[in-house]
Amino acid sequence: MKRAFTSIALILLIAVAMFIGILLARNDSPKDSENPHAYVGVAYCGNSVAQGKQMIDKVKGYTNLFVLQSGLLERDFSSVDELGDYVVASGMYFLPYFGTFVQSSFSVWFETAKQKWGTHLLGVYYTDEPGGKMLDGNVEFKDAVTGDAITKTTYGDIAVQKANGIVINYQLGGTIHLYEPNGNSEMSEETFFPNGTIQVVKLAATGFSFKSYQELLNIKPFTDLNDTAQRFNARDKSNIEFLKTKSKVFTSDYALYWFDYLTGYDVVLGQVGWNLTLNQQIALMRGAADLQNRSWGIVITWKYQQPPYLANGSEILSQMHTAYDCGAKYFVLFDYYVDSNNSVYSTMTEDHFQALKLFWNDVINNPQVIQGAIKADSVLVLPYNYGWGTRWDGDKIWGIFLSDAKTHQIWDLMQTSLSKHGFNLDIVYNDTQYPLIKNYQNIYSINDFR
Repeated sequence: MKRAFTSIALILLIAVAMFIGILLARNDSPKDSENPHAYVGVAYCGNSVAQGKQMIDKVKGYTNLFVLQSGLLERDFSSVDELGDYVVASGMYFLPYFGTFVQSSFSVWFETAKQKWGTHLLGVYYTDEPGGKMLDGNVEFKDAVTGDAITKTTYGDIAVQKANGIVINYQLGGTIHLYEPNGNSEMSEETFFPNGTIQVVKLAATGFSFKSYQELLNIKPFTDLNDTAQRFNARDKSNIEFLKTKSKVFTSDYALYWFDYLTGYDVVLGQVGWNLTLNQQIALMRGAADLQNRSWGIVITWKYQQPPYLANGSEILSQMHTAYDCGAKYFVLFDYYVDSNNSVYSTMTEDHFQALKLFWNDVINNPQVIQGAIKADSVLVLPYNYGWGTRWDGDKIWGIFLSDAKTHQIWDLMQTSLSKHGFNLDIVYNDTQYPLIKNYQNIYSINDFR
């Protein structure tokens, strides 16, 4: 009897020890682990190394990630090194931002940094908002075949600069403007309308190289969705592939996440906090990342364009918690420096630091909160290469094509699906390279067109 009791006690002791071990492993502070299950931090956008160190000292007790996102400091490797050393010495992970780089000098710097910081150099944050800029900004391309310099403008126009000085401007509404050197240091101008009529604005001495609307239309870049997607994916692919030989490559964006991953990014940090539903953003981010076998996270950005800029701490805490429940791995609070006279912590207030602390203690290090507990059981499949902005039913497609009846159908279906399934919905694209791998209970789509 005594031997049986001893055996039972021993078994119970082993079970308790195993339970405690599991609990400690799960509750281990991510900053002390070489393989954290989550990364939490701030994006420092200031131009002072000293203030950057103050920020690190402020948050190192309840974050494990420091993102250096300074347009000025990124150009100075010595400043990046100084802050990186300070971050790693504080037991945190470091993610520096580079909008541009020269491969030779960057390679030398990166190899040295990797030797110093090891796995605490999380990766490289390369460029910002590639998808958003395609929708809303000026984006420059180079045609690999013709050598033409192409600009997709904020308004959706396409400007083509040819080597011989000819400029062709394709307006979003269909009108085409042709500008041609006339040999007298001036530009002749002619306007072509979709109905075939032509207006000579300034006559060239030797005439124009193009005679009709259709002739100009035949050489227009971004002819359709597939051509546009191919150009977007190829535009920066060589730089991203170069960086991928060094480490993980990150970016932040507010739209077209699917296509960011197609260009090669390992991690896309979706921007949340502004006036688009968190539900929809997570459906697009998680759907793209899961189907393409990548990681995803969020950046809490401005809610307002004037003070206080950021949402309050309670709202931000809720957004981070929800994203964690839905499987996000990276959580960054964007602290933008409004002007040089602002405080050390700029747009962030004590309310926001408290939110980070609560998230760290009550969510990240709480074994009862399960990362990824909210699963997608339904999916909305968007048409192949349909780079629609998704922000409203009339949003442009690729920033180049106007919305149409198909867009409105997709919008209605998306709103219905989100309303019905909430955070259990993924949004992906119809792409044979990435077939649906989850056992979704509900699949929604409209007839695809290519």
